[in-house]
Formats: sequence, C-alpha cells, structure tokens
Amino acid sequence: MSVVLAILLAVIVAVAVGAELWVRHLATSKVAQAVQCEVQDSASVSFASMPPVLWQYLSSHYPDVSVQTAGNQVRSAKGMKVTIDIKDLRLSDANNSKGTIGALNGTITWSTEGIKESIQNAIPELGSFVASKVTTNPSAGTIELQGLLDSATLKPQIVNNGLSLQVVNLTALGSRMSTDTVQKYLDDLTAKATQNYPLGIHADSVKVTDSGVEATFSTTNATIPANSSSQTGHDCFSGA
Repeated sequence: MSVVLAILLAVIVAVAVGAELWVRHLATSKVAQAVQCEVQDSASVSFASMPPVLWQYLSSHYPDVSVQTAGNQVRSAKGMKVTIDIKDLRLSDANNSKGTIGALNGTITWSTEGIKESIQNAIPELGSFVASKVTTNPSAGTIELQGLLDSATLKPQIVNNGLSLQVVNLTALGSRMSTDTVQKYLDDLTAKATQNYPLGIHADSVKVTDSGVEATFSTTNATIPANSSSQTGHDCFSGA
C-alpha cells in the first residue's frame, strides 16, 4: 500500500508541477505579447511566486506582475526601455470590461545613443547636430546635441501626459535659429512613443541622468476595456 500511495503522490505532484509550469508559460506569453504589441519591442514577464501561478490563473487574480522590455525601442523611439510593476490585476469576462488593475507603476529610460538615433530618423535636417555627440547635463536638466558647427539644447518635460523634448536653444554657424519646425518634429516623435497609452497610463515625472532621460508613469484603479486601441492602431490587450 505504501508503494502505491507513494506512486500516487508522485503522480499528483508531477501533474501539479506540470500544470503550474504550463499556466505560468501561458500567462507569461499572453502578457508579453500584449506589451510587445503596444511598445513594439520584445518583453519579459514574471509573476509573484506566491500564491502559485496556477492558483492565480484559476482565481483570475494576479497580485504582482513585473514586465521589462528589451530596450531596443518603444514605438518610434530607439534605445528606449520600459519596466512595469502591476499590482492587483483581476481579470473578468464582463461584457464591457476584461478586468481591473489596482495600480501600475513604470519607468522609461532613454539612452543618449537612442535619443541620437531617434532624432536622426525623425529629423534628417538635424543630422549635423547629432552626428558628433549627444551629452546630458543633469544639473541643468538638459540634453546637448552638438555637431561640428551647430548645436541644440533640449529640455525633457511632461506634456499631454507624455514625455516631450522642448527646444531651448538652436544655433547654426553661431547664429540662433527658429525652433518651430524642429519642435514640431520632436513633438511628433515623443507623442508617438510616450502618449496615448491604454488604461489611463500617464507620465508623472522626468529627469535627465548621466546616461540619458528617465521618466516615471502610472495609473491606478484602471478598468481594462473589452475592446481598446492605442497609438499603435491595434487592440493589443484583446487576447490577454
């Protein structure tokens, strides 16, 4: 009897472990795919170790979900990386909602090299400014773009719930230039990358660091709509 019981227990444990691993893979894949669709970069996902993800899946309640993108890009912004911590995610099958999120807090980091590449892609006319060097001045809260004979100073700010690069100064051959056209291009670049996220996600703060720009964003008590779309033009959370 003891041998039979031991075998039975072993089978039960094996089934439970297998189910846990399968559900963890399924949940991780779905969340990663939704985030990847939204930011257009690959993402890794982890869940709280307790209770087991199988229980979280059966109860449709995920107390803590962490997400981190690869850092290749966020939409059109190259070199941008996102880390997200989701608290109290509850899924449902209601007609007008797929569930709720208690709180979401995230951080965007944008490297100087990524800023350089993004501006080169978005504003070919600024190639001479960023071809040589892009540096940061954390004490002044500015980014300096320098070329052989030209320079630009940008100041990251929060505008329309997203990150914006405001042109402080623009010179060519030592003379100040109008910033209107450049500002429009920069606004288009940052709006596509950091605005119009689902679930009411909005930027809270931004600062300049030694290596680039760092911004925080959040949302609380958010309802996941049954159908939604964002800046990407896709309903990225429909399959989550």
